[in-house]
Amino acid sequence: MRAVLIGVVLLLAACGLLAIFSAAAPLYMDRALPPHFIRHLLFLGIGACATALAAQLPLRFWRALAPLLWLLSVALLAATLFVGSSAGGAQRWLRIPLPGFEFGLQPVEFVKFCTVLAVAFVLSRGHGKGGRDKEPVSTRLFMLTLGIAALPAGLCLLQPDLGSAVILFALAFSLLFVAGARLRFLLLPGAVGAVGVAAYIGLRPYALRRLLGFLDPWERSTTEGFQLVQSFIAFGRGGLGGVGLGNGRQKLYYLPEAHNDFILSVIAEETGLLGVLFVLIAFGVLLITGLRVALQSRERFGLLLGAGATLLLTLPALLNVAVVMGCLPTKGLTLPFLSYGGSSLLACCLSVGLLLSVARAQKAPRRRRFQR
Repeated sequence: MRAVLIGVVLLLAACGLLAIFSAAAPLYMDRALPPHFIRHLLFLGIGACATALAAQLPLRFWRALAPLLWLLSVALLAATLFVGSSAGGAQRWLRIPLPGFEFGLQPVEFVKFCTVLAVAFVLSRGHGKGGRDKEPVSTRLFMLTLGIAALPAGLCLLQPDLGSAVILFALAFSLLFVAGARLRFLLLPGAVGAVGVAAYIGLRPYALRRLLGFLDPWERSTTEGFQLVQSFIAFGRGGLGGVGLGNGRQKLYYLPEAHNDFILSVIAEETGLLGVLFVLIAFGVLLITGLRVALQSRERFGLLLGAGATLLLTLPALLNVAVVMGCLPTKGLTLPFLSYGGSSLLACCLSVGLLLSVARAQKAPRRRRFQR
């Protein structure tokens, strides 16, 4: 399974490099290699080292440092509200000068990673090595888990970043379910969260405009619905086999930030339905492989960590695909391994390293079923 996991991640990373080069090249016609491509390649190399390091670290290391890493990541997220830089109407970045260029660190990407660690740590308390038996999640652990997600989610809303806040709660709810919390106990907090999202949209003009642009993008094709309409056009032009790598038109200043959140639209136009299906199947294989790694873990912490790391890689992918296809309002979420962005790429690589660490901790190849 480790070979399958590494193979599918390498395929996605290679696809991302090609797509970013194609999307960014028109912006720098005077250069052989666009800066976006060079930076992404650089962070891909750093991410590969991070993956190798994380894979070699034992689960007891992640268990011991989980609370500290969560506190540190939340502190960095809070720092963006005071010394962070703004872009696109949100204050989400910490600028870090590096030789040759300035790196914009997005702490929320690492907060998601560290929240999975912290939740897995809390929900596995009292279960030593070999302890995978399900027990009902106590009210105290339930509330503590929600608190671990609520604090960074609240900071995300202040940036504002509704998409990341929703993902943080989705991760917490998913791990509670995996840990044995009854589904009916999750319904009330889920309903409260849905009401909160609706209230947030109603109180935030920018969020309401995005929703209106999603509901009727063609009516607002020059304002809030512009990006979604251009994405539709890209999918339509792509057809079955696409117009060819590098021959897409929508990336030519029609589709804003084509190399970032809407990179799948570029892939759809240039490689068609076949290219989109390739990406979707790759993430499907990643989901199945990651869950199999988690289910084969011999301890509860490894099970929760493996499931959380898998969701970190596939849940944002699902939401991103839904956004570019017009199934959800625009949320500003990247497509793992394919979208341009150093913080997102490094967090994804660390998540792969976690999965490999969980797989490495398995001493028996025989699969042990985990009954609900």
